[in-house]
Parts: sequence; C-alpha cells; structure tokens
Amino acid sequence: MTEKILLVEDDPMIGEAVVNALADAGKAADWARSGWEATGFLSENKYDAVLLDLGLPGKDGMSVLRELRAKDSETPVVILTARDGLDDRLAGLDAGADDYVVKPFHMSEVLARLRAIERRRQGAQAASRVLTNGTMTLNCETKTVRLHAPEGDKEVALSKREFDLMEALMTRPGAILSRTTLEERLYGDGDMPESNALEFIIHGLRKKLGANAIGNVRGLGWMVHKGRAAGR
Repeated sequence: MTEKILLVEDDPMIGEAVVNALADAGKAADWARSGWEATGFLSENKYDAVLLDLGLPGKDGMSVLRELRAKDSETPVVILTARDGLDDRLAGLDAGADDYVVKPFHMSEVLARLRAIERRRQGAQAASRVLTNGTMTLNCETKTVRLHAPEGDKEVALSKREFDLMEALMTRPGAILSRTTLEERLYGDGDMPESNALEFIIHGLRKKLGANAIGNVRGLGWMVHKGRAAGR
C-alpha cells in the first residue's frame, strides 16, 4: 500500500520540491499551504506521516501539532522548519513531534527520517501483538504463552527460540509450516542447526504447554490448530 503523507508548507518552491521528491519515492502526498488547510486535511483523512512547517499563515504549526495530538497520538509528525534554536526544538518535540529537521534540508534526510519512524512504529506494533488460536494466547511483548483451560489460565515463559517458533505457528493457526520454513525463522544465515534441533525445541514446548499444543503432520511439518485443542 502506498504511504500517504500530508505536507504542511506555505513556501511554494519548497512545497513543490518536497511533493515531487515524495512522488519519486513512491509516496502519495496532500499539500496544505496553511495551518487552517492542514486542519481540514487532518479532519478528513488518515495519513502515514505529517511533514509540518512551523511558520504558517493564519494558524502556526505548533497549534496544528497540539490540536492533532489532542485527538491523535499515533500519526508520526516531522517538523520541517527554519527555526534552529534549542528551545524551538525542545518545544516541538515536547508538543508531540516525532522528529525535527532544520531548513535548508536535503530530501534524502527527510526520507531517511520517515523510514526510521516507520521502523520504530512497526517494531512497537510487533512487540505489542497478541496472537491466539483459541486455546493459547501468545504475548509478543512479554514472550509468554497463556494457556486457557476450564480450571483457570496458566502463563508460561518462553526462551527466545521457543518464542520465535511459537510466533511463526501462532501467526497462522491451522497452517502447516515445513521444517525449512521453521528453521529459517529460528536460525540466521550461516547458523546451521543440528539435525534434531527443531525437534528438541518442539519437545521442550510440549513439556511446557502440553503434549497436544503443537501438532505434527507426518512428512509435511508442524502446526497449531485453530479454535480447538491441538492434536497429533
């Protein structure tokens, strides 16, 4: 999906250059030339990021930022401004900006800042994910599995490789993942597992989670069942 960026900039030369650079980078852009126009765009659209000038006609950028953060704490905002004082930087960041770039700037730097923000956002989303198949729930932040049973829930801590394997299986309950797929998930390039390493990890998980937690389909691979207790 194409990223959609809101540029808030009243200088026509800078605005045109940024919009063209975003298009060259495969990103769609709306261009607001005032603070009031920016407010209108933000009320009607969802953006992957906002590039925000501070010195705007009518309503300044800080007002736009504060209003946005009062309603939306997630949309990344990168301030693009000629205000290079430390107090200005601190005020912008404290008001909720994710980054601060001083004019004149090179678009390669702005694009790099956007990529860095996206990586951080994806990392935070991955860390906060909770995956479930109905009988088990995997918390990707705490690296634990909660087992659901009539007599009560039980939480189990996982090692790194146990978690990596369970994350792969729990991302697609009901799908059979081959040995090759799981080993690629568990081991990096050049880190060759021993012949029975995968079975050893699965054995350990079954001891922790129950003998039926991970099912095996002979000759094809392993799986966790969806919406019911797993079985071999």
